[in-house]
Amino acid sequence: MARKASVARGGSSGQGRITRDDLEAGFRRIGGEVDDEVAGARPMLVTVGVLLAVSLATAAYLLGRRRGRLRSTVVEIRRV
Repeated sequence: MARKASVARGGSSGQGRITRDDLEAGFRRIGGEVDDEVAGARPMLVTVGVLLAVSLATAAYLLGRRRGRLRSTVVEIRRV
């Protein structure tokens, strides 16, 4: 026996048909939930981004400084 998938089709129309208004209302509801989540997470993401940028800049500075010390030549000048 084949199983028939049941689809809930409730809406403002009450006739079991999904109207354009039903879809728009559903998308607005979902979009509002996503916007709330993004707004709540934004301060933490900004903080993490700033910390990551500062860490990368510090690491690049320290590694460049070390490489410069290893590759620099010390020249000793003596007077005769």
